[in-house]
Order: sequence, then structure tokens, then C-alpha cells
Amino acid sequence: MNMYRQPSIFAPFSDLIVAESTRHGGVSPAPYASLNLGKSTDDAPENVAENRRRFCAGLGFLPEQLAWSRQVHGAEIKLTNAPGGAEGYDALISRTPGVVLAVSVADCTPVLVYDARQRAVAAIHAGWRGVAAGIVTKTLDRLQKDFGTSGFDCYAYIGTCIDECSFEVGPEVGEQFEERFKRLDPGSDKYYVDLKNACAAQLLAFGVPLAQIEVSPYSTVLHNADYFSHRLEQGVTGRMMAVIGVV
Repeated sequence: MNMYRQPSIFAPFSDLIVAESTRHGGVSPAPYASLNLGKSTDDAPENVAENRRRFCAGLGFLPEQLAWSRQVHGAEIKLTNAPGGAEGYDALISRTPGVVLAVSVADCTPVLVYDARQRAVAAIHAGWRGVAAGIVTKTLDRLQKDFGTSGFDCYAYIGTCIDECSFEVGPEVGEQFEERFKRLDPGSDKYYVDLKNACAAQLLAFGVPLAQIEVSPYSTVLHNADYFSHRLEQGVTGRMMAVIGVV
């Protein structure tokens, strides 16, 4: 597999930089092998810097164009007009050309949105807490408020994350999700939560057409040879990055 995948839903738009990284093509040694893009790990900073340089170069932009936030598994959204870091946000929106929004993941769900009419973008880090708090809905509402976004004009990608068959949670987590997004294992009283479908439901409820939503067929757990999984690798692993920006 390559260093990144570019969702086909965005293929018609030549004015977009958009991709989801894999774990391949970097310089980091195990357990961060090899394309670890996460600064919050114990990997050597120079490895992460080189990995980011390679990833960005492959997509035709510079690491200095990235805008990101230190994520807190919440539902706060930041409007950003310039590259650089922030603190405490799990979703970023922009329509400033040349700014590439980035979220970091290793089981949580990355959701990328493009409003083709307003040429606005959003990058969402949707962990279970964020999904339960409606972070996708809140981000779309913020796009509407700030840019006049309509669901009909949006294209969205729900990225690679921990899939339902691997995401076992206790009742305290399960109870925060609607029945249609979870199943109970009667043998253990544990729930299995479907983050991808929960995110898709929030997109659909906003009015994004089903035909304009792409869902990654991959799982961080089942396809761990290609993607990092915080849960499977017991917290000691790298981070992928999902990016979107208008050229």
C-alpha cells in the first residue's frame, strides 16, 4: 500500500489537497514503523519531521502549510485562516487557499468535508466522545453559520478507524449511542459501537446526499499492517493523518 490514499469522492475537484495517510513509507522504527506523523508519541522528533515532509511532499505542499490542534476528544470547532497549531479543538474549518487542515488518528474516525459551492473545508477528529456529542453535526452547522454551507453542496469522506466488530465498549459508553449504532453481546454485556455509521447519520441528517459520502472500507484493527491502532497496539504506536485544503 502507498503512503496515503486519496478518497475517490473528491476526485472531480482539482482544487483540493486531500488524503489519508497509511503507516507505510516513513523512517520511524518499530513500534512506530514507519510513517508515524504524530508529535504526541515517543518517536524521535526528527523521524516525525521527516515523515511529515515526505507525506506533504507526496501531496504537493509543505508541512508549514498545515493547520492542526492538540485534540482533546471533545466537540469544539476552530475556524482557521492560517497555518499553525491550536489547543483544545477536534474539528477545523477553513476556506483560506493554501491552508491544509489536519487531524491525527489511530482508531478514532477522521471525517473530511468539502463544500464545493463555497469552497470551504472541514477536518474532523471523531472519537467516540466526539461522535456521541454530535461533532460532525456541530461542524456542519458551523460551516453553515460561517460560510452559508448547504448539505447538498457537500462531499464527505469517513475515514479508516476502528470498526464495529473490534470496538468493544462497556455499558457506560454504549448507552451514549442510539440502538442503530450498537449491538449488545449477550455473553459479556459489552457493546460493539459503529462509529462510521454514526458519523454517516450526522452527515445525512444535515442533508449531505448519500451518493456524496464515501466510507473507508478499511479498519485500523483488521488492517493493522497498513494502519496504526492505538487499541490493538496497546497505546504504543504511531499516528495517521487526514488532511484537506483548498489550493
